[in-house]
Amino acid sequence: MSRDALKTLFHPFAAGLVDMPAQGQRYLFLGAEAGQRPPEGFAADIHAVQPLRPLYRALEASRTSVTPIIEGEDYDGALVLCGKHKGENENRIAEALRRVREGGLVVVAGGKEDGIQSLRKRIDRYGFGGDHAPKYHGVAFWFIRPEDVNPAVEALAARPVRVEGRFTAAPGMFSHDRVDEGSELLAGRIPADFRGHAADFGAGWGYLSVLLAEQAPGLKGIDLFEADYDALEAAKANMAENCPEVPARFFWQDLTAETPRDHYDLIVMNPPFHAGHAADHGLGAEMIRMAARSLKVGGRLMLVANRGLPYEPVLKEAFKDSGEVCRNARFKVLWGRR
Repeated sequence: MSRDALKTLFHPFAAGLVDMPAQGQRYLFLGAEAGQRPPEGFAADIHAVQPLRPLYRALEASRTSVTPIIEGEDYDGALVLCGKHKGENENRIAEALRRVREGGLVVVAGGKEDGIQSLRKRIDRYGFGGDHAPKYHGVAFWFIRPEDVNPAVEALAARPVRVEGRFTAAPGMFSHDRVDEGSELLAGRIPADFRGHAADFGAGWGYLSVLLAEQAPGLKGIDLFEADYDALEAAKANMAENCPEVPARFFWQDLTAETPRDHYDLIVMNPPFHAGHAADHGLGAEMIRMAARSLKVGGRLMLVANRGLPYEPVLKEAFKDSGEVCRNARFKVLWGRR
């Protein structure tokens, strides 16, 4: 079932509030998700952009033209589906303004939980005109792309963030403006005497991989797996900046569904527990099971999790031995040995 914001996005077309795109026109779809067909009469070719691997694979399965990064320009219009991150939503609108031709239609939609009302009011300040309509517990708003969009693009476009003076991240990535406390706790427990090949499952922008490389001089190489294409690109840059001599490979992969091709002596992990908009503790459990399948016999998994997440039974089921390294008021570091 498609989430409501996706239905809200197509409502202005279905209700006749805006003109249907014609045959031969090209529409950019930022934050695209599968699950809702355009209304009858929507004849434009849609080019979808989705950096999150599970959502990308769903779009591929629906035979939608999709890429993880934006390609092309001079689109006749754009669809922008908002998520929970304010900076990411604003950046998508900035990209729509950059990529759509003058006079093209831009339609933006999101749920109330996405902050869509405040976003609409912010965009209204640029005087683009247009209109809005509430539907399906959300709001869609739209406007015609004017000639001069430079002030809006300059204000809305996401800028890279420097973390601790040596990492680069961007809005929309997990913990993009600071080192996550859980990851920091796990990094302090990485065994300095480790020798062998390692993997970072759900590597984000690469913090744990960099710390592993710095703290374990016997590391022979590390593979970084991440479902967010943009975060993985940041991880490449952060590894190159901080530990360029360490052999590293990078895999844009959904570890709940796509199995790594190699096996490792050590896997470190700060597993996510949200799938899209919904909390899903099973996501971390699936990644733990994938880690067990991806370790060599005798290999170790080290992971950090919120104290309340029930991962211990999963570890006991998937590993020969398992236990807890430490905990603080919010997090716990767990281990498993295959």
